[in-house]
This record gives sequence, structure tokens and C-alpha cells, in this order.
Amino acid sequence: MDLSFFTDCFGRMRECKRTLFLFGALYLAGMILGLIFITTPTTYEYNLTLCERYLNRVCFSDADVFVIFLERTAGRALLLAMILFSGIHFAALCVPPAVLLYRAYTFGGSIAIFFMVYRVTGVLIVFVLYLPIHVLVDVILIGATALSCARAPRFCFCRRDFSGIALDLLALFALLAAIGLLEMLLLLAVFHPIGTLL
Repeated sequence: MDLSFFTDCFGRMRECKRTLFLFGALYLAGMILGLIFITTPTTYEYNLTLCERYLNRVCFSDADVFVIFLERTAGRALLLAMILFSGIHFAALCVPPAVLLYRAYTFGGSIAIFFMVYRVTGVLIVFVLYLPIHVLVDVILIGATALSCARAPRFCFCRRDFSGIALDLLALFALLAAIGLLEMLLLLAVFHPIGTLL
């Protein structure tokens, strides 16, 4: 099986160093803003709700970890598809920054909530599961954003260009699935009893 589309995808991504740097800086700025504005009541309540949902549906859920893997991978795949298909037109390029800023802002705020509200448990969750998985997913999304920005100026509504998006989606989805498997293993090893698989 020819897997050259993997190397092609990452090769084109490496050529977009300025775009990667720009959106990486945007992401970092969003995360810092999320940390700064966590003291505002609306932001605090919203991020607290997100953290409680994460604890109840992911970390300490009674659901099978494989079901959690499928649900979370599907959600991430949807974000990836939205970002990659935004490369079909300049006007659609407003989607990736909005997705990245939202994820960065809530990421920063949620880290603050885990530290302030959940103390030792929150620190464990952040460093073992939440932070590494979230960062790995967002690195993939930033890379997808760079590909879309490079594609938009030359995109033609033809089979070749749509095939290019599909191949990028396949390559990056494989990475998202691998990250999801890592998350599943961490959940199983640290947070979920083995009985949830039975």
C-alpha cells in the first residue's frame, strides 16, 4: 500500500513554518487570555462546567473506555474536517482561527480550574491526561490550519484538489486516532478500573 501521502502531507506542513509560528503564537495568546480572565464570573462558570463534564464523562465515567475513545476521536475528526475544508476558499479561513482560539481559551481556563478547584486530583489529571492529550490534538489542528492556508489561494473545485484534502484528512486522522488510543490507555491505566472493559 502506497503511504506516500503521509510524507507529502507532513512535507507541505514543514514548508509552512511562518503560518505554523503565527497560529502557534495565536494559540498561546488564547491560552494566556483564558488563564487571565478565569476570575470573571462568566468565564469561571463556563470553564467549571467544562471541567465537571470532562471529569464525569471521561476521567471517572462508567462508560467503556473504547466508547469514550470512539466519541472523542469522532469529535476531533469533525474539527479536523472543518479546518481542512476551510481551505477551499479565503472566506472560509475564518473557521480555523475561531476553532483554535476557542480551544486555547478554554484550555487555559480549564487548567486554572483544575488547579484551583480540584487541587491534587486536578494536578494529576492535568499532567497525566488533560494537558498532553489536548496539546497533541491542537498541534495536529494547527498543522491542518497551515495546510488550509497554503491550499486556499490555489484551490480549484476539481477532483484533484478535493482528493488532496481527503488524503490530508486521512493522514491527520490517523494521528488523531493514535492520540485517542494513547488517551484510552492512560484512562485505563490511571483512572478507570479494569472492570469497565468487562
